[in-house]
Amino acid sequence: MSSIAVIGSGYVGLTTAACFAHHGNEVVGVDIDVERIEKLKSGEIPIFEDGLQELVTQGLRSGNLRFTDNGKEAVQDCEFIFLCLPTPQLSDGSADLSFVQQAVKDLATSINAGTIVVNKSTVPVGSVRLVGKLLQEYGAPLDVVVVSNPEFLREGIAVKDALNPGRIVVGSDSEIANDKVAKLYEKFEAPYVLTDPESAEMIKYASNAFLACKISFINEMSRVADAFDADIKEVAKGMGFDSRIGSQFLEPGPGYGGSCFPKDTSALLYAAEQKGVEVPVIQATIASNKQQFDHVMDIVEKLCAKSTKKVEQATIGIWGLAFKAGTDDVRESPACEVVRRVLEKTSKVKAFDPQANRNAQRMFPELEILEDMYEVAKGCDLLVVLTEWSEFVEADFKLVKNNLNSPYIFDTRNILDVEKLKNNGIELHGIGRHQI
Repeated sequence: MSSIAVIGSGYVGLTTAACFAHHGNEVVGVDIDVERIEKLKSGEIPIFEDGLQELVTQGLRSGNLRFTDNGKEAVQDCEFIFLCLPTPQLSDGSADLSFVQQAVKDLATSINAGTIVVNKSTVPVGSVRLVGKLLQEYGAPLDVVVVSNPEFLREGIAVKDALNPGRIVVGSDSEIANDKVAKLYEKFEAPYVLTDPESAEMIKYASNAFLACKISFINEMSRVADAFDADIKEVAKGMGFDSRIGSQFLEPGPGYGGSCFPKDTSALLYAAEQKGVEVPVIQATIASNKQQFDHVMDIVEKLCAKSTKKVEQATIGIWGLAFKAGTDDVRESPACEVVRRVLEKTSKVKAFDPQANRNAQRMFPELEILEDMYEVAKGCDLLVVLTEWSEFVEADFKLVKNNLNSPYIFDTRNILDVEKLKNNGIELHGIGRHQI
């Protein structure tokens, strides 16, 4: 059993803390948000993530998991300190390390000798060196070691990913520290990569950039499929059987988004440019993603025209606001980017999401957000599906058809059944599946 402090109680921090507690470690979760900590102490989690509520409740009941806003006290008795802090994107594309730097400054003098500080935040290459330097400048013991241990959690299935990781990456200049951190994961069955800090940090960025590139590629192919009246689902299926390609991340959509891919591709591009390295594939990935949003809006305008209205005059319904199913996160949500663009054209927009309504309302105070997806469809000239929730697949489309003003649905996730909707008198358009 190890003693662990997890600094930051967002998606990564809370999941990390709960999973280590689940495996019998003594874990304290730390956050400067006092209100959040008080809710966590009572067992109320601030985010929607499948299985996380149960894991936190279990940890609190067992005594393996506790929460505090007193970081200095929390780190004094810990062998490991995990930094799970936000690194948002700055206006120049670089990663904002101010939260990491502030935490290091606040906690340095409270850290015990021999403690291992584990950077789990997504940070630029070289951040382990930076954190180590800052710790010494702010008075931490000389033998404190900083280790990179990037996370690879997918929102919506973060608990599953945390308990059953695809790989464990640990990077530092100390083989002993690498081994100690790796040992924390001995109950997690996964291959290990024990390496230097720069390589560990780059594995995270390279992984996200590659996946973003794969999404942008299939989105480009969906635009080509539209031009030739091909079916992108069949194309992706045929590609996916090739083991060199694989089927994952070959589902076209409105564009990639979320809390990782946009900022991580931008941060990697910025870092490469600072070193004078050209990365045209990353540049193209980012540019192609922006083009996909343009493509989606082009289809929205064409479908509104089919209902004999310009988009400026149309009433548009939105199903889905979260950046993906299984989460209430709307940060860099492709759905919200489409909503933003639609709102620039017309104010007559109604929306619903099974989990993200409250978060989206804070982002779009002017948006009419309803608690019933069928109410959203009432009087709409076009209904747009932007998140792949199962509730939308299983909807009563006879009722939807009766509620719609015009029988058009634009499924940007290609999750709905064409024949099912056709039998209910609805004309379905997807991404790369139907020529308008």
